[in-house]
Amino acid sequence: MIAIIDYGVGNLRSVEKAFSFIGCEASISSDPEFVMQADGVVLPGVGAYSDAMDNLKKAGMVDVVKNVIADNKPFLGICLGMQLLFDYSEEGGNVSGLGIFKGTIKQLPLDMDLKVPHMGWNSIKSSKDCPLFTNLPDSPYVYFVHSYYLDAENKDMVIAKTNYGIEFDVAIGKGNVFATQFHPEKSGEVGLNILKNFKNLLKSNI
Repeated sequence: MIAIIDYGVGNLRSVEKAFSFIGCEASISSDPEFVMQADGVVLPGVGAYSDAMDNLKKAGMVDVVKNVIADNKPFLGICLGMQLLFDYSEEGGNVSGLGIFKGTIKQLPLDMDLKVPHMGWNSIKSSKDCPLFTNLPDSPYVYFVHSYYLDAENKDMVIAKTNYGIEFDVAIGKGNVFATQFHPEKSGEVGLNILKNFKNLLKSNI
């Protein structure tokens, strides 16, 4: 069973449906005990960084996320769910995140010729030796919706980058933790393959 953390932020149903489509049992839950007992955990998220952090705290999920990661359980952050893993975001005036990894969430430049938010399909340069990206085509296209981007301090954990006016980090992988700025659940066959790869990381291989 995969637990999709419900903290009032994110397109939870589309994530749940994507896992169901690949034959993987997943349930949306706001119950810390259920999340801790799951075989794998997904933290989705869309919207404002500060609101998401407030909601995580109110839902009692801050320690749950940290404990899941510390317990070496497969973990997948999606979009804002990736950004929250880092130290802080410039959105809303340097709002503190979970601080699990070192890095900053920065505003996409507003003075470039491209629209912000970055919304739509973009190709990524991904690491071939990362299990999350097994059997993906070269430079696959995935779906983005965001105005802020990750600048990870430790570039060794960055498993994918993209270019939208500037080049920036769009996926990380370290130990049992994986996270993407883009939305696998909205990224067609490529995204479904990524979710299948995450499923295959679970001990029970549900």
